[in-house]
Amino acid sequence: MALTATVHHVDLTISDVDRGVYATVDVRLAQHPSETMRRLVTRLLAYGLAYEEGIAFSAGGVSSTDEPPLAVRDPTGLLTAWIEVGTPSAERLHKAAKASPRVAVYTHAELATLQREAATRAIHRAETIEIWRIAPALLDAVEARLGRRAKVEIARNDGSLYVTVDGALHEGAIELGRLA
Repeated sequence: MALTATVHHVDLTISDVDRGVYATVDVRLAQHPSETMRRLVTRLLAYGLAYEEGIAFSAGGVSSTDEPPLAVRDPTGLLTAWIEVGTPSAERLHKAAKASPRVAVYTHAELATLQREAATRAIHRAETIEIWRIAPALLDAVEARLGRRAKVEIARNDGSLYVTVDGALHEGAIELGRLA
């Protein structure tokens, strides 16, 4: 018998002072059996931190090689942002940069790790790819509290990230780097 995805239902409140984005959204995340809780938490935070009209999780899930984990599309369906989670390969970033005018990666990995991987091959517009590093300790704290149903508040202000899960506040840094 095949394992099925676990669905997480999150009432998400976003207060992104740095970008001037404020929203409350109902988010349903399907956790693939092979997906770690840390990656799921990173996907959820990436959704909130990149939130704008037209953002959506990949229809193919985490196993899709043709789609980004998160995509932003304009009203005509045109891809405007390809958003990766974790430590994507240089090949995947090259494909993303050719497919979308904006590429961002949300990760807990060190920037140098991603830069070393990127050096293994030429990546289209590598200098424009945003790398958002979320403090691993913050991901650990959120992971420990996030259940299948949760109320989560994300607030970003001046390089600090505040995540409240069911009333418990956790704080950590979020740093922007570039692939090249």
